[in-house]
Amino acid sequence: MMPANNGTNTINAPLPVKTSFEGRYNKSLYNKRRWANKLGLGFAMAAMVFGLFWLFWILFTLFIEGFQGIVQLPVFTADTPPPMSAGGLRNAIVGSIMLAFSGLFIGAPIGLMTGIYLSEFSQGSMLGKVTRFLNDILLSAPSIVIGLFIYALMVKGQSFSGWAGALALALIVIPVVVRTTENMLNLVPNSIREAAYALGTPKWKMVTQVTIKAARAGLTTGVLLAFARITGETAPLLFTALNNQYFSTDMSQPIANLPNTIYQFAMSPYDNWHTLAWAAALLITTSVLVLNILARFIGGRSQSR
Repeated sequence: MMPANNGTNTINAPLPVKTSFEGRYNKSLYNKRRWANKLGLGFAMAAMVFGLFWLFWILFTLFIEGFQGIVQLPVFTADTPPPMSAGGLRNAIVGSIMLAFSGLFIGAPIGLMTGIYLSEFSQGSMLGKVTRFLNDILLSAPSIVIGLFIYALMVKGQSFSGWAGALALALIVIPVVVRTTENMLNLVPNSIREAAYALGTPKWKMVTQVTIKAARAGLTTGVLLAFARITGETAPLLFTALNNQYFSTDMSQPIANLPNTIYQFAMSPYDNWHTLAWAAALLITTSVLVLNILARFIGGRSQSR
């Protein structure tokens, strides 16, 4: 006879078994992954320390040797001297400034306009694809190849000149500015462009008044990085501007510059030339460092807005 059902029947189902934390994971696998993680982090830290060690050693040696040359010699008030004579780097400093700014003024506008075209107007056209491909080739081309090209174009059969050096540096500036300009303009949200179109703004005005202003800090950063790139270039100037022991501002003649002065003085057997080479190297390194810090400051300031 079946027992009466009083509404209090319970189902004899097994209760869930509570397992400990150790039972929910594979301890050996966990330990293996933990040691692999520690090993990877250790290798990464060792590689970073190894790289920073050599970097700080180079900068320390450069600062000590270069600072001695700046203190002991009239670096900013005298021209490059003959062997075993007192002198400075005035002509080389002025020549480097003239060459770098000339190359920047020639190459930066071309690079900016090309980058604006690739970002705003090419729209997948064949001309845009070819231009981008050629720009990538020029960006990866060795600087000595650019120097040889300008040598065959402007120097061979004529004479070395500052304008040839400026044009060689401009060809280095152009691809850097093109790439940074295109990337910075592509980062501008399309919603800003659509809002300008909704207000009836023509495309040329939208580009000049909206997108360029929105990416102004990034464009400035790209130009500064290109300027820092050409500050210490030696190979293109060896075939174009050459060097000049005397003070000269005539860009149609060979003109002194710091990279070639370092190359010439470092290979000489004279101690005073070695000291001036260290001082010139410190000046170039300091200028490149300041330009990179300024570019990062401008870029970081634009991102914080």
